[in-house]
Amino acid sequence: MNRVGKFLKENWLYLTVLVLLILLPHLIGWATDSSPLGVQRGDRFIMRGQSTYWQSVFIELFALAILVMSYNLMFGFTGVISFGHALFFGGGAYITGMTLEFMGLEPTLGLLVGVLLTLGICGLLGLTIGLATLRLRGVYFAIFTLAIAEMVWVFFGRFPATNGEDGLTLKSLPTFIDPTQNRIFLYYIALAAFAFTFFFIRRLVSSPTGRVFQAIRENEERAKAIGYHTLRFKLFAITVASTMAGGAGILHGILNKSARPEYLSVTHTVDALLMTIIGGVGTFVGPVLGAAGLELADVLLRDAKLTLGTTVINVGESWNFLLGLVFIVVVLVFPYGIVGTWHRWRAQRRKPK
Repeated sequence: MNRVGKFLKENWLYLTVLVLLILLPHLIGWATDSSPLGVQRGDRFIMRGQSTYWQSVFIELFALAILVMSYNLMFGFTGVISFGHALFFGGGAYITGMTLEFMGLEPTLGLLVGVLLTLGICGLLGLTIGLATLRLRGVYFAIFTLAIAEMVWVFFGRFPATNGEDGLTLKSLPTFIDPTQNRIFLYYIALAAFAFTFFFIRRLVSSPTGRVFQAIRENEERAKAIGYHTLRFKLFAITVASTMAGGAGILHGILNKSARPEYLSVTHTVDALLMTIIGGVGTFVGPVLGAAGLELADVLLRDAKLTLGTTVINVGESWNFLLGLVFIVVVLVFPYGIVGTWHRWRAQRRKPK
């Protein structure tokens, strides 16, 4: 079997999902009688209708999934837990936004320069933080990264140039990627970034470098004993993960046309951690399912109300409480996450009796 045939056989399910996501705006438009391009008014389109609404939902989902996959690369595959990963997510939005708004470049060139600067700075920042802190172990490293992220969060919350707590509004986006004028193009950009991230991580973890990542996660001292320079591999993992998180921040910032201090908040790191645990730590599909499940549940149940006898529960107002209950149930029922528990159950079923 040639390489193409082998690739198709091994990835047929992922490719099927990818095709469905490519067709999704048009399928929703067909089912709801709405145009994927929006409603035309003169020479421009107004982003109205179910198709354009769900495009924004899935752009947000793709950005969140990239963030969670990048976190899983560090935590799930390498065993490095960080509480400051939102630094790169928020940094992606801020660096791109400041490049567009303050450098005085033509919008398309400004976006290109902003993306390149974001990826470069986030990767370099991740490498620098890793060099300074990765000699710390476990909770000490996690707390140190949290402290750095919180310092940056406080700084941008008070930085006059970016309007402090109000954040920076992106007014100079190129028309072709502006979500208020051409959302479907941003949808396909986000989908391409999501698919590239997924297959890149899958290929990386399946490579000899990825095997060393997993050896470090299982027993770093043993990995050192057989000759691996574990610090270099952990630095590589955090640098790649930081770059990916910056890319997720770019998508999030463009979709919302803003860069706000809450993007740097520890909330985004905790969300990534919870989604990774719920989906399955150290699995490929688990973090994506965790991100998709919680994001879609939030969208679908945001305005829902549950009636229990004479008590009416507003799901949107009680979302954090319900999320905590879901997390407890998942941990009890699926101790290795949904996908991780499934893999273990299937492996046990295949064992000869």
